Amino acid sequence: MWGEWDTVGWAVLRHNYGSAKDVPGLLRRCAGPDPRDAERAADDLLNNLFHQGGWICSAATAALPYLVRLAATPDVPSRRTLLGIVSRLVSEAGQVAEQRLDPGWPAAWERALPEVLALLDAADPAVRRDAADVIGSCRSPGELTLPALLRRWEVEDDPATRLDLVLALGRAALQEPSGEHGAEARSLLRGLLDAPEAQTRLAAVHAIAPGDPGLPAQRIDILLEAVRDPGVELWQHTSTVESGVQGVHHWTAALLTGPSPTFTLGLLDDHPDVGQRVGGLARAGGLLARWCSPATALLPRLAARLDDPAAEVRFRAAELLACLGPVAAPYAHDVAALLGDTGVRDTRRGETVAEAAVWALARMNDPRCVPGLIEAGARPRSGFASNSAHYPSADWHYPVLPALHEVVGHLPDHAELLLPMILGRLDAAAEVHVLHSYCEVLADWGPTAEPAVPHLLGLLEDDRAWTAAATALAGIGTPGRAARELLSARSRPGDAHAELAAWACWKAGGEPGPVLEALDRTLTADGFPRPALRILADLGAHAARYADPLRTMAAGTGAWPRVEAAHALWAVTGDTENTVPALTTAVRGLAEGASRPVMLPAVRHLARIGPAARPAAELLREVPARDQRLGSSGGWRGFLGDESIRAAVEELLAACDVEGLAP
Repeated sequence: MWGEWDTVGWAVLRHNYGSAKDVPGLLRRCAGPDPRDAERAADDLLNNLFHQGGWICSAATAALPYLVRLAATPDVPSRRTLLGIVSRLVSEAGQVAEQRLDPGWPAAWERALPEVLALLDAADPAVRRDAADVIGSCRSPGELTLPALLRRWEVEDDPATRLDLVLALGRAALQEPSGEHGAEARSLLRGLLDAPEAQTRLAAVHAIAPGDPGLPAQRIDILLEAVRDPGVELWQHTSTVESGVQGVHHWTAALLTGPSPTFTLGLLDDHPDVGQRVGGLARAGGLLARWCSPATALLPRLAARLDDPAAEVRFRAAELLACLGPVAAPYAHDVAALLGDTGVRDTRRGETVAEAAVWALARMNDPRCVPGLIEAGARPRSGFASNSAHYPSADWHYPVLPALHEVVGHLPDHAELLLPMILGRLDAAAEVHVLHSYCEVLADWGPTAEPAVPHLLGLLEDDRAWTAAATALAGIGTPGRAARELLSARSRPGDAHAELAAWACWKAGGEPGPVLEALDRTLTADGFPRPALRILADLGAHAARYADPLRTMAAGTGAWPRVEAAHALWAVTGDTENTVPALTTAVRGLAEGASRPVMLPAVRHLARIGPAARPAAELLREVPARDQRLGSSGGWRGFLGDESIRAAVEELLAACDVEGLAP
């Protein structure tokens, strides 16, 4: 084998990191005597040949026969990892566009397939499972793969391998032409719906579902019995799934589209295994992250888990109630009972159940959250995140707490009690981002935060903190000579952030002229930077001389600059002819259920414009009735984003006297 691959022109072949001249050395190490080094080499091959997918490179085509032959050699320590590489490559080859597929790949795979089929009879059951996974991942016609799979099924006695074979049979039966064995495989799979083993029945549903999407909803009994059975742990040993309880819950829930909570309610039934109870809550979070309507049925089940014996279960139940926020308010008393719960999660931050309860009560605007927040603010470290974190929107849920400033930012009604804690955090802040975070809270609270002004004046003299303090003072908007003098001193030509200082000075009772002069210095051929656009909108008619560059920016291509410029143009001139179409373009996808961060400010700007924004209101009138969540982030942020965008749309409809559709 070594001599043969030495004849390949590896140096001219390409992989994800350039020339493939390193591939033969990696292949040799995969077959070496040191298992750790062999695995490291195999991991490097995976990274080079596959990385994140998206194409099949020429090096992958050349390496394929050697990957398969090494995997077929019993004393190669990395043989399973090598088969994993083959599985990823054959799966990707069936999905990428033709121009992203190396021209030599189809023929190379056709030559390799018989050797992979032969691995179904390997002595090691783990290798047999890997081979079944590879075969199930490929797009070869069923007439080529089904005979070997069916023969192996007849003699296979390893329980985990039998599950992989069932899944492979289901996929292979869909690859036409399936030949005379296609009907035989489909009949076998239907028969396995009544197999004595619960996991085999579950595998059969998964195998049949791609060709019969309605089957899972019809056989939820099979799904629930299997995923809640102790035997579900068998899936950890399969090559296709390799997951424990939560992974199998998620994998199986994916068979069921739509908002029906039936499967999730079954998972939330009581179970002696804590992993199952955690899995049920994880699935509830995934369903609620995508749909609004299941909340009605799931809320009582979530509340019932607040007194679970396991801290992780109690934490997750409280955290999900926090995500649901106002609609979970009927259970506030049950949540408040956890305020003294010292149960700790087994995570890096070690969040407590009590902290999740505080977060949930904060989302309900319940004053019982305040003492817990003050206590958390007094500690150098708590379970609340230290920084803002963003998670992708997905069909699963991230059970994490927000940063402390993100919690208190939603509680202006309790500002009087929370202000001392915030000022203490400002004093103790060792990092600039912490200063900015809490000053932004004060700015958002507006005049409610006026008692903080003397403290902020002290920060204005700190070169590290003054921009954060200026932002807060601008938001609070309290006139004051001391603030004007300190801010005026930082708004001279050439000073960094002079426009911010001049704007905050104006908000503190100064003149608009210095703000306009500072903004002049930020204007370039491309227009204004985004922070300047917000200042311009606040200035209103004072900034009328900038109408032309704002009009140009409002017709631009960048979504954020276009939205902010359109809003500023309207605020400065009252122009709706140019601004309403620009803002409506930004929110058009919302009518189809798409949600991006820029849409929320765009809808809010349209609501401020009022009746002239009626075309946008007509476009979005069905949004309040949509069951799918509209947030663009995952975790708690997705729920708040959904609430915010719906509230903004309702505000727009009311401003334009347009009646929305009822949910």
